[in-house]
Amino acid sequence: MIVSINQPAYLPWLGYVHRIATSDVHIVLDHVQFEKNSFVNRNKVRTSAGWCWLTVPVRTRGRFGDLAINRVQIDVGTGWRRKHWETLRQNYGRAPYFARHAPCFQDLLAVEWTGLADLCARATAHLLGAFGIGTPLVPSSALDVGGAKSELVLNLCRAVGATTYLSGPYGRHYLDEAAFRDAGIEIVYHDYRHPTYPQAYDPFEPAMAAVDLLFNCGPESMDILMRGQETAPRPAATALDRNVTSSTNRAGRSV
Repeated sequence: MIVSINQPAYLPWLGYVHRIATSDVHIVLDHVQFEKNSFVNRNKVRTSAGWCWLTVPVRTRGRFGDLAINRVQIDVGTGWRRKHWETLRQNYGRAPYFARHAPCFQDLLAVEWTGLADLCARATAHLLGAFGIGTPLVPSSALDVGGAKSELVLNLCRAVGATTYLSGPYGRHYLDEAAFRDAGIEIVYHDYRHPTYPQAYDPFEPAMAAVDLLFNCGPESMDILMRGQETAPRPAATALDRNVTSSTNRAGRSV
């Protein structure tokens, strides 16, 4: 069984979506320390000026060092939801498939979210559904395992019965490969080859939020996501669901 692990992400990029698509189970690493200015609460979207950040404001003052992702609260009084929706509408309004997918994202941003992890879970669920990806998601907070870094990853893999761990490329720098071998778990490193596709503006900008592909390419998005990759998407979960708990500007300006 192929297992991948990632921290939650707000409107994640294509590599994140692809790793889930090629896994039998994906663990959402929601119980670890929140890192400021990470992709947990922000991501990039295409604009006529290049790209901009869509950042969810969070309340962290005085709490760094002891603030798990699943306890991060959103700063609800900033008007961020309206800004994010207007940014999507203004920059993707003429994209070929924006009208098809816009209602679910408009609905997403109509909710007054208080927990960051809840927002990320719903946004990711929307994206996976739109791409047709049926991989079950399991929050790490529900698995009750300990450890840090490589040991934590190994314990999470054991908890769900992994035979293969699909690691991000940076795992090469910290994973204890011998410990995984001893546990009978193969490590495969995920080096995503970013595809090119028509965008609303030229020239092409890689590593945008996955909505960029979805709004521009619609039903072709899954094929484009998988283009040139060495791994194939996993089939939609069936019996596996019974064994795991599913969870449901070029200058880089921020919105």
